[in-house]
Amino acid sequence: MKKIVVLSLLLVVIFNFSSCKSEKKADYSKGDTVEVKKVTSKYSLTKAANEINFTAYKTTDKVPVGGQFKKVDIISGGNGNTIKEAINQTEFSIPIKSIFTKDTSRDFKIKKYFFGVMANTKLLSGKLIIENDSLGYANIKMNEVTEKVPFTYTIKGNTFSMNATMDVSNWKAIKALESLNAICKDLHKGADGVSKTWSDVALNIKSTF
Repeated sequence: MKKIVVLSLLLVVIFNFSSCKSEKKADYSKGDTVEVKKVTSKYSLTKAANEINFTAYKTTDKVPVGGQFKKVDIISGGNGNTIKEAINQTEFSIPIKSIFTKDTSRDFKIKKYFFGVMANTKLLSGKLIIENDSLGYANIKMNEVTEKVPFTYTIKGNTFSMNATMDVSNWKAIKALESLNAICKDLHKGADGVSKTWSDVALNIKSTF
């Protein structure tokens, strides 16, 4: 009887020892990790130096008034192994508050009496589409209207440069244009005494990677 008890105790010890070994092995497996390398694109718009310049016009002589937006946010896309890939299908937004014309009074008037008159236009948003080696278009949303803006572009070295013209009347923004012209009436008068703010705006956008 005594031998049976000793044998039973021995079996219990062996069983417990085996259980501990198997548990340690399971813990080791859980702690084992596989390193995953991140794949990064060669070109990224979020890391590029982006310039968004525009030229508006005043007086009947069509005197140019230049400005730019100091900030652009990349919402989707913006990466690629070539510059064309990085640009194509990129969705972006541009905060109106980032407008800069080197004249704080003018900046205030444009923000309040032009964009401020539009519906839900605290920012401009859009998507860039590359069609071939020199042409593309942007779908730009402003004043709750989305319109297509064709552009030409070049790639020289690491710099993408595009040029386009947009007519704000296509975004139902004539009321906003009249509002701006009213507040700038005397400043937009030419030699003929006529105050005029043109509806077409030239765009020049550069991205240096």
